[in-house]
Amino acid sequence: MKRHVTLSGNRMKTKTDLHTYLAKKLTLPDHYGKNLDALHDCLSAYSTPLHITVTYTERLKENLGDYGETFLQLLQDMAEENLLISLSVYADKQL
Repeated sequence: MKRHVTLSGNRMKTKTDLHTYLAKKLTLPDHYGKNLDALHDCLSAYSTPLHITVTYTERLKENLGDYGETFLQLLQDMAEENLLISLSVYADKQL
């Protein structure tokens, strides 16, 4: 059964907010390093089907600038590299 997780860009105002939120929502391991390299490692090793929906990406990019852009690109890359992960992205939409 595929797990569905929705991430709101409104909740990711700082890098710390982003990683704390991701750790909780994605149920990342305790050793998660709270940076994009660590997120890449965790998602690369994900072994159960997962669909990630990201809403309010424009707000995320306003808050985090290039870091927000890099985070979204990382999610897109993971959806291409790990066949168990799929991704939906919405600029300013609440589901």
